[in-house]
Amino acid sequence: MQALQVHQANVAPEFVTIDKPTVKPGTVLVRIESCGLNFADLLLIKGTYQETPVLPFTLGMELAGEVVALGEGVSSHEVGSKVAVYSGQGGLAEYGVFHEHRCIGIPQGINMINAAGFQIAYGTSHLALDYKAKLKSGETLLVLGAAGGVGLTAVELGKLMGAQVIAVASGSDKLERTKTAGADHVIDAQTGDIRAQVKKLGGADVVYDPVGGDQFNAAFRACNPNGRILIIGFASGELPAIPPNHLMVKNISVQGFNWGGYLKFNPDALTNSLRQLMMWHGQGKLTPHISHVLPFEKAKKGLELLRGRKSTGKVVVKIR
Repeated sequence: MQALQVHQANVAPEFVTIDKPTVKPGTVLVRIESCGLNFADLLLIKGTYQETPVLPFTLGMELAGEVVALGEGVSSHEVGSKVAVYSGQGGLAEYGVFHEHRCIGIPQGINMINAAGFQIAYGTSHLALDYKAKLKSGETLLVLGAAGGVGLTAVELGKLMGAQVIAVASGSDKLERTKTAGADHVIDAQTGDIRAQVKKLGGADVVYDPVGGDQFNAAFRACNPNGRILIIGFASGELPAIPPNHLMVKNISVQGFNWGGYLKFNPDALTNSLRQLMMWHGQGKLTPHISHVLPFEKAKKGLELLRGRKSTGKVVVKIR
């Protein structure tokens, strides 16, 4: 079968032909139909992601497909059923073997493209906003990088949860996209004074930050007392310096967040969040923002779209 693999850190991945995997006890073999791309895939290529697999490995952290074989002891899935899988790796291939507990049945009405790009982006935002920051109706949510794959879901979910949402993105097209997702106010990261404009709107109670750098600094200074800042990632490439005296004076908390990490210490929180999201999606309350659907042979182009920040929403690769 074909797979897009990383063989050396910081070297471009290549398509290779490898053996089709076989099931082991507690696992399922999935015929992969689509795979969502994430900024973390770029970090995996560089070898700087916090959970980089042993080389060589197949890229692709989330996928959707059909169960075609069951390992010994598997009772939660059936051959022929459709599943979404948060795999961490292995999605950019024609087949993959995954632990049964990482596979979630896809409800009727959710197509395979949406299912492939649904888990990480929506799961990250919902668990972070609801479980971690405890965002309340009526609070003000500031979303940095709001036109990206996770940023748009934070805007959409924040609005659904009753918050006033301020979206920060670069350029009029991306800002317009955040308005469509539900943003009440928008700030152009290229020309706007984030701190001044957020303060003018009453300050931020919760900050959702997948960017870091100067934008973190501006958002930090625009926080209200008892504000909560969620560190989702560092797309800017710059780690922010956090002044602890300011944290103390304003009672601000800075919260690190790694969605996949919950599988190790609190998997029920993650699973319950995904169930809630699937229910909302089935009720038509969520609209996955997929800006590009590319064939398997164009998967590397999809990674370049992420690297160049040319996508407004998720990039999904159609394997077959």
